[in-house]
Amino acid sequence: MSGTTSQLSVDGKTVDMAIKTGSIGPSVIDIAKLYAQTGMFTYDPGFTSTASCESEITYIDGDEGVLLHRGYPIEQLAEHGDFLETCYLLLYGELPTAAQKADFDYRVTRHTMVHEQMARFFQGFRRDAHPMAVLVGSIGAMSAFYHDSTDISDPQQRMIASMRLIAKMPTLAAMAYKYTIGQPFVYPLNSLDYTSNFLRMCFAVPAEEYKVNPVLSRALDRIFILHADHEQNASTSTVRLAGSSGANPFACIAAGTACLWGPAHGGANEAALRMLMEIGSVENIPKYIAKAKDKNDPFRLMGFGHRVYKNYDPRAKIMQKTTHEVLNELGIKDDPLLDVAIELERIALSDEYFIEKKLYPNIDFYSGITLKAMGFPTTMFTALFALARTVGWIAQWKEMIEDPSQRIGRPRQLYTGPTLREYTPIGRR
Repeated sequence: MSGTTSQLSVDGKTVDMAIKTGSIGPSVIDIAKLYAQTGMFTYDPGFTSTASCESEITYIDGDEGVLLHRGYPIEQLAEHGDFLETCYLLLYGELPTAAQKADFDYRVTRHTMVHEQMARFFQGFRRDAHPMAVLVGSIGAMSAFYHDSTDISDPQQRMIASMRLIAKMPTLAAMAYKYTIGQPFVYPLNSLDYTSNFLRMCFAVPAEEYKVNPVLSRALDRIFILHADHEQNASTSTVRLAGSSGANPFACIAAGTACLWGPAHGGANEAALRMLMEIGSVENIPKYIAKAKDKNDPFRLMGFGHRVYKNYDPRAKIMQKTTHEVLNELGIKDDPLLDVAIELERIALSDEYFIEKKLYPNIDFYSGITLKAMGFPTTMFTALFALARTVGWIAQWKEMIEDPSQRIGRPRQLYTGPTLREYTPIGRR
């Protein structure tokens, strides 16, 4: 992986630093020994120019709008596979054979139930608690219920914890939803596939039979695939940082879930839907476009642009098609939110202001509309994101644990506070 070297001159001293080259994407300058050689750190707020790890899982080319999982384009995975196949790929590095897929599906399906005492754990939350607050707490509590899989030095326990998290996240998310709306919990059903099972746990009631709509199940499964992993984003970096201390996997995933809750990260689809509702109709769009272009106006168009993608988010193209499939299946022909979304998309792809600033529609732009049409309240959007992203977090955590060069995370700082001061007794202040 190492290639040529680069040189840095500091106070007349020249320091050689290796340049490392990956299989694809930008090369990196190895600055691991910079402090030892110069007494200086680098300054990179948000770590936007810093590679924090070496990874074989996900690759993003933001300029070209490319997202690959283990080398496979996200478009192909979403079009031809299902979510558990993507899970297998992220965890093990290769697409499964038919036998491997059947075995993996079987193991996940038979881990979907949670410990019965966890149902009583939920009763400690207020009824109006946000589902994400309930989810963060219940994921963290898994380490108290499944302490036989918290030894991170044991590969077998790591595998069991991974399977438990992937299998039980839909159950916990559905329980969080049912609890906040005052309905009884619905137990998982082994005869259903992963996504159909989740839909049933969310929307079935004991009073009547529930039949899963295959179009909605396939659409939600595709949404899960599109959210499965996204390289070293804020929540994934949180999971890796928490895991670097040796924390158990349940605590690490709870930490990632808490980070995902932020409106700039996992809550973006909820914010995009609120924006479309605020605009209200196509006739109001010019006014809001003007507000978005006004630097002195606090209004911002949500669902446009991306920290990484400087081209059309490849996931957004798939999500747009999925949105139409769901609305057609449900007979929603004239949805004012979709009308606003389509017109906003047309403007964003043709207006010089958006083109110059590369404000292309992202996945959050469409996913909120789709989830709302399925019957999910906006408070559940981020919980669904966490459910899907769990496999990415686990794959990244597992890769980090098995990396022999792994060390506990310890970012540095540029200190700008007071210099040395003498303590003054309280009576003399």
